[in-house]
Amino acid sequence: MSQIWENELKERFGNDLHLRHLPLRSGEMANLPQWLAPDVASSLERVGINKLWRHQLDAIEATHAGHNVVVATGTASGKSLCYQMPMIQNVLTIPKAKSLYIAPTKALAHDQSRSLYEWNIPELQIATYDGDTDSVERRFARDGANIVVTNPDMLHYGLLGSHEKWAHFLRNLQVIAIDECHVYKGVFGAHVSNVLKRLIRIAKYHGSTPQIIMASATVSAPATHATRLTNQEFVEISTDTSTRGALTLALTLPRETLGTDILGAPIRRSAIAEASDALTDLVISGSRSLAFVRSRKAAETVATITKNKLADVSPELVDKVTSYRAGYLPEERREIERQLRAGEILGLATTTALELGVDISGLDAVVLVGWPGTRSSFWQQVGRAGRDQQDAHALLIANDNPLDHYLVRHPEIIYDEPIEAAVCDPTNKNILAAQLPAAASELHLSADELPDFGPIERVTEVLEELCREGLLKRRPTGWYWNGKGRAQSLADIRGSGLPSYNILETGTGRILGTIDSSGAFLQVHPGAIYVHLGETFYVDDLNWTEHVIFAHATDVDYSTYAREITSVSLVSTERFVNWGPFELSAGIVDVTNHVISFQKRRLLTGQILGEEKLELPPTTLRTQGFWWTIPAHVLANLEIGDVSGAAHAVEHAAIGLLPLFSLCDRWDIGGVSVAEHPDNGMCTIVIYDGNPGGAGFTHHGFEVARQWLAATRDVMVECKCEDGCPGCVQSPKCGNNNNPLDKHAAITILNEMLKTASPE
Repeated sequence: MSQIWENELKERFGNDLHLRHLPLRSGEMANLPQWLAPDVASSLERVGINKLWRHQLDAIEATHAGHNVVVATGTASGKSLCYQMPMIQNVLTIPKAKSLYIAPTKALAHDQSRSLYEWNIPELQIATYDGDTDSVERRFARDGANIVVTNPDMLHYGLLGSHEKWAHFLRNLQVIAIDECHVYKGVFGAHVSNVLKRLIRIAKYHGSTPQIIMASATVSAPATHATRLTNQEFVEISTDTSTRGALTLALTLPRETLGTDILGAPIRRSAIAEASDALTDLVISGSRSLAFVRSRKAAETVATITKNKLADVSPELVDKVTSYRAGYLPEERREIERQLRAGEILGLATTTALELGVDISGLDAVVLVGWPGTRSSFWQQVGRAGRDQQDAHALLIANDNPLDHYLVRHPEIIYDEPIEAAVCDPTNKNILAAQLPAAASELHLSADELPDFGPIERVTEVLEELCREGLLKRRPTGWYWNGKGRAQSLADIRGSGLPSYNILETGTGRILGTIDSSGAFLQVHPGAIYVHLGETFYVDDLNWTEHVIFAHATDVDYSTYAREITSVSLVSTERFVNWGPFELSAGIVDVTNHVISFQKRRLLTGQILGEEKLELPPTTLRTQGFWWTIPAHVLANLEIGDVSGAAHAVEHAAIGLLPLFSLCDRWDIGGVSVAEHPDNGMCTIVIYDGNPGGAGFTHHGFEVARQWLAATRDVMVECKCEDGCPGCVQSPKCGNNNNPLDKHAAITILNEMLKTASPE
């Protein structure tokens, strides 16, 4: 298939296609350790495992020696055995031993439960403890199980908040397995870090000091990240010794079409259209394939278009394609996972929900619709193909944004640069203000414990503020919870702190799905097109007081994209540096967003069909930001006529390139540019984190500003367009309809800045 596949891609994409071949990698095997319990060894032999990969043995031996261990090797390298074997060994050799497995998603947790059951060892008593678990199973998890499978949410809201009921389990806790720990970054990672520190603290209170075994996709400095998450020391296992089949990688831009849109920009086929073509071809060829997309809407759209294409050429294959994403009901997700494992589905359009370690063997190819945000995610998604040591294929199709175009034109940045480090700040004051009350409510905080949560001055400052607010009470023995209700409710570890919306079918009240508050105004506003398992709905109403959305079934050939306007107030400056007349700052900002309208765009081409106004309330976010100012005399000397257009173009391109340097996604950050900012009277460009309190993304950008802004300049210079396009300065989420934009003036400003830039 390889040569046929390559020839088809070359014919389709021509000079925009970049190919890279990764050869077969031979593995290094090792014998099972002699100390392994006979039942564990015999169970391995029953499934055909009588040897281990060398990195598996190294991890297991380090655990046996009493160390905490983090294993950061590639997809399908057998990381699960590195924590499953010690957990099962303890069950068989220490009668009361308990283990806790923590996964970032329910899908991964359920997959691990299934995998543990397949060991077929009678002594294993496995229980799943998540939001879908009924009361009977929850009692069994607490009182009867020796391996409990859960997630950070249930750890935070359930187990820790009622730890006295879990006393027997916690007293005998031997192993904490933390899977896919690279996911714990940004605000989510900062919250999870504090949840894990609370878990370790409560386990100690009940008399146990469990070992921690972490598994991660390939990530820079995994031991450093593991220590940041837990305050514990780790042995790092990061050399992958497993066999890997040959992999053919292809990167491309979508094909150009004739004509221009209403803004005058040339039209390319959308990445979604190209991915649908590729997935259709793969399904027809009998290849089991995944198409990774960036949003729920895109997953539904790719699946729908692929089904429509198959209906015309191979109708018997239509039911072999579906979508998978967050927001589905639990029973829907479980059934899709089963069908994929059984081979009943050949083509699946999915969000990052299937990027993680759910065991799906036998895949032939993956299609990536747009750059996934990090090299770590790229290799994780690409690694989904070629399991069972077979040859595999991967195709990345660039979306219309500066970063995607830049990477396709510079493939060496993907292939030859190191994997990013996971970035999170567990000592962020906003995070601590939500987590310390939870810790104090579980067990009063003593002064000698404060360094476990961060620098003593910062933690003390947060505690004093919480006491002033009446949430905590200082006593001679420490700090005690003094608020009303459950302290755990102060921290929303995954989102904005606001409740999610239920999406209901108009007339019947049938639940179609859910969506978090941060995405509701943008994705399911009145008039929006919402797709669920291939069925298209028109949103009739969004009730923001009751957090409910009503939609009815429809059949249209367009999708909808909301537009919002944003203003930013500069609250405080924490750091700054001068580049000649330019001042670069990092600090705290207030961001006010207002969704004002939405565009209708054709599914296949992205052509704009029209725009309609919306009446929704504005929202305000306090977060971290990075901004720089350009004095009026500099603009005059550079003869910049369209100051707003120049600053706007720099802002868009800089947002597009920041994910290359900071572990974030384009949609995790935002920006505003003004010719004269009311807070300082100067032309100001602001880039900010999209999370409450910030996640450290833009503050890291401040630290690498020279490299970041140089790449921003380069992407504009190298783009072949005349006046700006989606590949350099146009943004898919611009609230001002990408107007005004002055690409050439933006290049002039960045050239001048970089002449005086501080060295890094």
